[in-house]
Amino acid sequence: MRQIMSRTLTALVLAASLAAPLRAEETVDSGAYLAARVAESENDFRSAAAWYAKAIIADSQNPQLLDGAILAEIGVGDFALAIEIAGMRKGLAGDASQLAELALIADQAKREDYAALIAGAEGGRDIGELANALVLAWAKLGEGKMSEALEDFDALTKKKGFEAFGYYHKALALASVGDFEGADEILSGKSGGAVTVMRRGVFAHAEILSQLERNADALALLDKTFGTAPDPVVDALRHRLEAGEPIPFDTVTSARDGIAEVFFTISTALNGEADPVYTLLHLRVAGYLRPDHSDVLLMTADVLEQLGQHDLAAETYAAFPPDDPTYVTAEVGRASALKAQGKPDAAIDALKTLARAHGDLLGVQFALADLLRAEERFDEAEVAYSAAIELSAEAKAENWVLYFYRGICHEQSKDWAPAEADFRKALSLNGAQPQVLNYLGYGLVDRGEKLDEALGMIEKAVAADPEQGYIIDSLAWAYFKLGRYADALEPMEKASLLEPVDPIVTDHLGDVYWMNDRKMEARFQWRRALSFEPTEADKTRILRKLELGLDVVMTEEGTAKPPVKAAENGN
Repeated sequence: MRQIMSRTLTALVLAASLAAPLRAEETVDSGAYLAARVAESENDFRSAAAWYAKAIIADSQNPQLLDGAILAEIGVGDFALAIEIAGMRKGLAGDASQLAELALIADQAKREDYAALIAGAEGGRDIGELANALVLAWAKLGEGKMSEALEDFDALTKKKGFEAFGYYHKALALASVGDFEGADEILSGKSGGAVTVMRRGVFAHAEILSQLERNADALALLDKTFGTAPDPVVDALRHRLEAGEPIPFDTVTSARDGIAEVFFTISTALNGEADPVYTLLHLRVAGYLRPDHSDVLLMTADVLEQLGQHDLAAETYAAFPPDDPTYVTAEVGRASALKAQGKPDAAIDALKTLARAHGDLLGVQFALADLLRAEERFDEAEVAYSAAIELSAEAKAENWVLYFYRGICHEQSKDWAPAEADFRKALSLNGAQPQVLNYLGYGLVDRGEKLDEALGMIEKAVAADPEQGYIIDSLAWAYFKLGRYADALEPMEKASLLEPVDPIVTDHLGDVYWMNDRKMEARFQWRRALSFEPTEADKTRILRKLELGLDVVMTEEGTAKPPVKAAENGN
């Protein structure tokens, strides 16, 4: 995979060319150019495209401007403009533009001009070794040169790092022309050893098995790969197979689909391994060639979110019709993108609408609950978490998080008894989870209840996650609540180093300093805590401590404790 990435990135790296300063003698709209570069640096493809278009008006022969414009237009998904600009770039003398080649390949594949694709490859066009080989093989298939195409796929299976791609695309090519036996031989590992395929490859193999009248084997493949947990896409295919329906092979129905699959599989290899922009370029080509490719759309939206382009991501998620099996996943993603755009109410409305239609899916209820909790709508979130819990057939270890988050909702709604019950249920499912141990332990400490048990929980949480500032703060605060002020000092200072701008941790540090007779330092920390935007209640209490001192405030609250010497605790 690293080999694939390095060769592909070499073919697409723009940093060197775009970072080069424009020559002084060039006629350039410098304001538009600089604005385009700023937008590009922020991955704002829409703005970059607009600014590059303006800059090109002043200088349509500038290769740097044209390359930047192609990148921006592909980033937005506007191939009509990208192809037009690529034609302008191709006509310039000098170094070839691999971005322009990418756009022109997309154009030729879309028009199914396989002769032009073959001619371009034979003329030295380069978009990366793997992409070069796969596009050429599929173009030969499109020209009816099946034997040559298979030879090209076979050549890739013998090239280190490219083996899986060669086998997978050969299987798709065979299936696309009706040779399902040959495709199954490859995907089942009978012809060349085990072949690991992604999720989409499993679906392709299931379609192939169904075409061979082996629906039972297709179902066994789905069960082995995905298990029996609810999954709208898997379930839709499973139901058709169980009904005895012959599933058509539509993963790849033409050479154009095959070329789309080339860019998708390379995107999958790049995703998480390279700059997301490079992944997006491949995904946009795949989506242009195959607009109904749901996996491409989902990954495109995900990469756009990684790049901070949440508006483009939301538009991409919105492309799924309600009858598409992937619609549920897309709507959950769209809600996330809306939330990231600063539209939480729209995001919640989207998930509530989804829950009315698909309320039987745990993932939908969980997503709605999490969003409501993030917006501090705790009563509503508790209802959604309860629905998610009811959908869990049994209390499995991985479901601890449902009880934990529902417990948080109860606690934030000042309903401690059910909160404690949920936290203890979460611990019964995952007793070593530091988040739960800390939250329950801190809650008990803050309430002054079961302090010895609470301290034990927090100590266990610290042992599990010793560098988490908020957990170290809980340990120090437990010591403080027990009157062990000297013992609280070291962990409280460590917590402050780990969480230097947290208002609660800083406030606690001031309290610990005060009770260790370090009054000046205490006042300094309380003033710092005020600068970190504490809650109104905490702010009022801090101001009162600054005015009267902690001793007076604790006496007024009835929480004052005599100090306990460390030696009395065996320390």
